[in-house]
Amino acid sequence: LHMVSHASALTISALAYYYTRKNADDARFSFGTGKVNSLAAFASAVLLFVFALFMAWESIKRFIVPVSIEFNQAIFVAVLGFTVNALCMIILRAGNEHNGASRYHNHSGHENHRHSHDRLKDHNLLSAYLHVMADALTSFLAIFALLAGKYLGYVWMDPLMGVAGALLVARWSIGLIRMTSRILLDFQCAEDIKRRIKKAIEDESDNRITDLHIWSVGTGIYAAEIAIVTSVPLHPEHYRALLPEKELGLVHVMVEVHPCTTDDVRAH
Repeated sequence: LHMVSHASALTISALAYYYTRKNADDARFSFGTGKVNSLAAFASAVLLFVFALFMAWESIKRFIVPVSIEFNQAIFVAVLGFTVNALCMIILRAGNEHNGASRYHNHSGHENHRHSHDRLKDHNLLSAYLHVMADALTSFLAIFALLAGKYLGYVWMDPLMGVAGALLVARWSIGLIRMTSRILLDFQCAEDIKRRIKKAIEDESDNRITDLHIWSVGTGIYAAEIAIVTSVPLHPEHYRALLPEKELGLVHVMVEVHPCTTDDVRAH
């Protein structure tokens, strides 16, 4: 059941990548397919949390009703599992770092490169990494507990390490659920991005932003709606050119420009 849960999660991740790439240019997706990966990561995180509950339940049961353990076989399987999962962690970590150079396409045809380290994390790839890390962790804890049980007679270490592993896995899964749900529920972006956009627009002339909405449409990429009042209205493209779109990961930007007297703008 443990391995099936992880195989299912990795299958979800693989299918998400396939679907995202296949439909990258599908105009029916208003803001692209970036949220598909976040949705897959959210599903994997929920599966990971359920797995943590299962680990905790089975461990608590073994406190109450101890079972006999085939130490040699169990240690061999745990060492083998840890080795395989450690290798997978190295591969996925390298993939996540390489993904920092990835590009997102929007429907206008241009590419946006992401440069901020905080925005390089692909939630789908991160969910796969966490599943493998959880697997490696449980294997490591199992090795420790089994050795203590075999050579020191501490059989209770087996369920104790199971509970400890379950708590760590649950913490990881909850963190991933929070990250992905912010994207899926169109949370506003970080305040730093909003400040930089305001500064870029309002540092010129007497421009003032009266309405600003910025939300994630994928990992590290954003859509924005900006309403500007100014005494000397210019074409919206002029204000878009003021924004560091590539640096901030802005892939869809809508600008509204409203004329206003200088006195009114300053009073606002």
